[in-house]
Amino acid sequence: MLVTLHTPYVDTSAAELSLALDDVERPALHVLDLDLPGAVRLRLRLLGASHQVVVRAPGSTLTETVACLPGRNPALPETLHDEHAGYRFTATVLRPEGHGLRDRVAALRADLADDPYALVGVFPGDVDAVTALSVRPDPPDGALRWRTWHAYPQTNELVLTETVVALR
Repeated sequence: MLVTLHTPYVDTSAAELSLALDDVERPALHVLDLDLPGAVRLRLRLLGASHQVVVRAPGSTLTETVACLPGRNPALPETLHDEHAGYRFTATVLRPEGHGLRDRVAALRADLADDPYALVGVFPGDVDAVTALSVRPDPPDGALRWRTWHAYPQTNELVLTETVVALR
């Protein structure tokens, strides 16, 4: 689902992002609620140029927030693995050369615009200013997976994250 947002950026660069788990639900610009197999409810939330994913499964709840978070030092880990909780997170910051960011964002928008399990928020003033989230609804191994993209055209950065959560 492609949505046009009516608010300016909140985040300014990849260096200002941090990861919080089990954070409170923050005010969202747009929300996509999904019912997945196994009584799993997933909420994809756009927060400024950031995201929040809320997973509610039988016996557990998880909230992942990647954003500029007040009172928290910016530090987006490249990897975070909590085997006990069944949670794995990876983040990569790309700085494409030439028109690389524009090309990647155009492809992302085209790939996810009509996907019922994706949410793409486009910010005003620059077609390359997007935040996108995408989940695979029925993975073969029973683990829930989602990916996110945060594009910052003003700093020529694209932040990619991937999360895997083992559902028990």
